[in-house]
Amino acid sequence: MNADDLRSKQDREISRQLMETKEVQRINEMIEKREEKGPMGTRRRLLATSVRLSRNMAPWLHEMADDCVQKLGVEIPVELYVYASPSYNAACVKPEDGRLFIMFSSSLLESFEGSELRFVVGHELGHYLYGHHDIPIGYLLNGKAKPSPKLALQLTTWSRYAEISADRAGAHCAQDSIGVARSLFKLASGLSTKLVKFNIDEFMEQVDEMQTEDAEPGQGAPQEDWFMTHPFSPLRVRALRLFDTSVLAKKGGSSVEELEAGVQVLMTIMEPSYLEGRTDTAENMRRLLFAAALSVANANGKISDKEIAVFEKFFGKRTFNEDLNLERLATDLTDRIAQVKSTTTVAQRMQIVRDICTVARADKKVSSPEIKVITGIAKDLEVPEHFVHQASSMEIGLD
Repeated sequence: MNADDLRSKQDREISRQLMETKEVQRINEMIEKREEKGPMGTRRRLLATSVRLSRNMAPWLHEMADDCVQKLGVEIPVELYVYASPSYNAACVKPEDGRLFIMFSSSLLESFEGSELRFVVGHELGHYLYGHHDIPIGYLLNGKAKPSPKLALQLTTWSRYAEISADRAGAHCAQDSIGVARSLFKLASGLSTKLVKFNIDEFMEQVDEMQTEDAEPGQGAPQEDWFMTHPFSPLRVRALRLFDTSVLAKKGGSSVEELEAGVQVLMTIMEPSYLEGRTDTAENMRRLLFAAALSVANANGKISDKEIAVFEKFFGKRTFNEDLNLERLATDLTDRIAQVKSTTTVAQRMQIVRDICTVARADKKVSSPEIKVITGIAKDLEVPEHFVHQASSMEIGLD
């Protein structure tokens, strides 16, 4: 398996878009000029503030690192460091002088075992392999010149998909889905499994409960989630479960397209809502959802009471009435789609398609005529058809 094949499609595409932005290019030019003057002192700081773990000191850790390096095809010398900290943390530091540095907190090395630690090592190597250091997210988000809200959202959306890519690299190294899930559980809770009994199914139920807390479909993530650079740990476990059942992890598994679509459905949970936004973009998105949801619900010739109930959860009670001109709304779809395409990202368009599927799923089963209408809308929005099928069948607690 080529490690590059494991990389998330969205990570790859958003990264390319970001590298073309003036802000990213400006910061990278600044960093490059600094590096031309000599090393930025990364290794010196590591030697001064942490302990380099030689092969004699930690042969077992080097054995794990060597195995991950071989599996992922890493072609750069790796140095391992540990620093004192009660928190579970690890990091891959941008290479310097032809060497790559991986740091571990002391508590992580003491508490993680076997495949749990292999996952962490592989995850950090994944960040290097996929060029994640090329996006200077720290400079952009934490610098004096703050990025525009749009760029900030794009950066954090990319960062979450970058974590998905790195997780796949880690899972490829670990070759143990339960061990990987335990590792994410420990990172999320700060606990070792010596204190509590780990249950993967109960851990992942948190994905559903995140949404049922609000109980309204399509409301999107609360504002504090929009700028999180890491996906929630239960989401990462679910994304890795999809990975484990795909052709990237086993013969005869689901296609890469199905895998990517499933992950994208999960990740829409952390995107901001457009239903209450006051921007022109949010208004265009709402107008499209209004017309598209009704057109899809009417694909069978009649809109059911259940579909009306879900529709009114999006738009409010009594927003549906018999006097709505459904034919006119269907005719308006082309113009509404064009307006949305001109002002939104692919992630935002996926939210709309997901919410259209939510209305269609009100009857528990999405009919063939409904699927046909949804896929047509998705195609016009440049959203993959596989995303439609995943959003039509995957239960992620949206309602």
